[in-house]
Amino acid sequence: MKSILIRTIVLPLLLLIVSLSAYSQNYPLKTITIITHSRPGGGSDVFLRLLSRYLTPELGVNIVIKNITGGSGAAAIAELANSTPDGSTFYATTPTFIYTSLLSRPTFTDKDVDPIVNLFTDPELIYTAANSPYQTLKEVLDKARDSRGIWGAANPASLERQALERLKSATGVNAAVISHEGGGDLMINVLNGTLDIGVGEAQELNSQLQAGSLRLLATFSDRRLSQFPDLPTVQELGYDVVVRKFRGIAAPKGLAPEIIDQWEQAIQAVLNNPEYKESYTADNLRPDYLGYIEYKDFIADFVAETEDYLRNAGIIE
Repeated sequence: MKSILIRTIVLPLLLLIVSLSAYSQNYPLKTITIITHSRPGGGSDVFLRLLSRYLTPELGVNIVIKNITGGSGAAAIAELANSTPDGSTFYATTPTFIYTSLLSRPTFTDKDVDPIVNLFTDPELIYTAANSPYQTLKEVLDKARDSRGIWGAANPASLERQALERLKSATGVNAAVISHEGGGDLMINVLNGTLDIGVGEAQELNSQLQAGSLRLLATFSDRRLSQFPDLPTVQELGYDVVVRKFRGIAAPKGLAPEIIDQWEQAIQAVLNNPEYKESYTADNLRPDYLGYIEYKDFIADFVAETEDYLRNAGIIE
């Protein structure tokens, strides 16, 4: 009986330990893949491609960015959850993977992956086309009260979508919030006048802002942004809606502690890189480093708060 017990319980555990040890000893690998649910040109895609320029030499690897769209991030989460925990595959986390897990209840959820490290908190900006009739957020809200507003956000499970739904509730206006598969598609519909407003991150809006094609109306941040000091917060305008968009990295469950430690060190070094610091400061990204233990706790708290909000709003049971 004891012999059977050893074979069925102890031996598989030993094999797992040996396997994880082998992964960590062979790390870093020559090439690693970072998955994003964002389409090319979307906020997460832009963020990852800039980050990879500085992370590549720090880790000593080639980094491939893989765009896996579909299911509001569910397809990307499934890809990560089914990957081998050898340090070859990671995923760019944003609040989307939490909202997707809670709203859609896909086969694989946030519970099936492991948050490793957080890098940034970035602001969400409300914008319109530069040639639109709206000069202020108040004008957008007035239009939505008088007739019907048409607002746009990224996929249905995005933080941007939830921010606009909360703004609707806070203001009591009549607005349809139209979901898009990515930030690029959303911006096109704002630029062509199909949508009154959209919500996005500074990184994905920068080129159009510099070209003078977009006008910013407000930010959902808790305070004004250094890059746009004249831009009011939604809270300043009298509506208690503040959102915090985190940007981090997750891995398949079972990643060796030694690999996690290498990522923690590499991310801290990259965030302190003067050249990268200049780039992300210009994009209004706020460094918000959280190591493995802190990030897991942060995600757990974010899930609990989000679940409470969705339940109280009658969105989920």
